[in-house]
Amino acid sequence: MKKPRSIKNKILLRISLKNDGVFLRKDFEDLGGYDQVGRVLKNLAREKKIIKIGYGLYAKAEISPLNGTVIPQKNLPQLASEALKRLGIETTASKLEKDYNSGKSTQVPTGRLIAVKSRIVRKIGYGGTYVSYERAAR
Repeated sequence: MKKPRSIKNKILLRISLKNDGVFLRKDFEDLGGYDQVGRVLKNLAREKKIIKIGYGLYAKAEISPLNGTVIPQKNLPQLASEALKRLGIETTASKLEKDYNSGKSTQVPTGRLIAVKSRIVRKIGYGGTYVSYERAAR
């Protein structure tokens, strides 16, 4: 008789099959209860299989070849944009990006400033580095 898969294995399988770099806790709500899924995600983050980038937000992780720490597979601006899109928050280019692209500035933007069209309080980041938000003109 076949042994049923554990929730941990089901979550790992779902993460590996998806092309997205960002996962919400609610992506796994059909696999178990809220607390149970939260415990599994917390354990996976402890095992360095995923990394927590915000409240209920997780990203695929890898080990850095430079110093051996856990880092996301994508860079922070890409993760933040993808997470905000998944949360239903519309983003645009920030004022710094617009100035750089139009030639008004030679300062290259880091991408850690994201223009949003609605109010947001969420912190998105890892390792003490977080993205900042600016209110976009409507």
